[in-house]
Amino acid sequence: MWRSCLRLRGGGRHLLNCPRGGLTASTGLGPKPPAHARAYAPPAAERKRFYQNVSISQGEAGFEINLDHRKLRTPQAKLFTVPSEALAVAVATEWDSQQDTIKTYTMHLTTLCNTSLDNPTQRDKNQLIWAAVKFLDTDTVCCRVEEPETLVELQRNEWDPVIGWAERRYGVKIGSSTSIVGPSIPARTREVLVSHLASYNTWALQGIEFVVSQLKSMVLTLGLIDLHLTVEQAVLLSRLEEAFQIQKWGNVEWAHDYELQDLRARTAAGALFVHLCSESSAVKHKLLQG
Repeated sequence: MWRSCLRLRGGGRHLLNCPRGGLTASTGLGPKPPAHARAYAPPAAERKRFYQNVSISQGEAGFEINLDHRKLRTPQAKLFTVPSEALAVAVATEWDSQQDTIKTYTMHLTTLCNTSLDNPTQRDKNQLIWAAVKFLDTDTVCCRVEEPETLVELQRNEWDPVIGWAERRYGVKIGSSTSIVGPSIPARTREVLVSHLASYNTWALQGIEFVVSQLKSMVLTLGLIDLHLTVEQAVLLSRLEEAFQIQKWGNVEWAHDYELQDLRARTAAGALFVHLCSESSAVKHKLLQG
């Protein structure tokens, strides 16, 4: 997914077909009530596609998405503006890929941008960092079972190498536990990870916290964002116990398959969002070369 979206930067430059300021007379997507009268709420799950063409244009605050001759706006009626061309192309692709109806629940990049722009929970950078780090207390790969032995061994064989990588990568101690209260995470570990996350901008942190909440794991998220794990690996590792139970008791095909594909899509979108929003040229270079 990362590579296919990045290829759009070359093949998708035709989307940049609107001159700067050329669509400023647009009224947006429907009437625009006063900001104080508008409470944050996700758009309807599905609605009929009302536009033919999707384009991006560069405005004073960044890159904007245009649906025909109307500028895209957030649920709080703010102008939808993103900080990078690559992210704008990726979002435009989400809108362009919609068919007869707009399935907003599949448009994860758009949703993440809306969250970053509207900030409905009014969280600052520090709160986003601690929301992500807090997952260490119940991290999927750190919370182990005591039985059956086959699952204990599976968790040890699959999760220990990821924890070992994170400990070496960040010079910290994480460990694991079978206790119901979860692992005992040293204060220094939290301090190091808080410092590391502070190097990301607020938009990227929205994406990181989103991925952490999908995988229920700070460790797996770090591995994914650092390109140590692929999306498929991170998702499978986050569902290790569920996969074990499915192998033992059988698969509810319509439910388990949908959940797996949905989790992959959300995780991939979140990871892509982090990289496209990151200010680190080193990360962008790794993504392009990966």
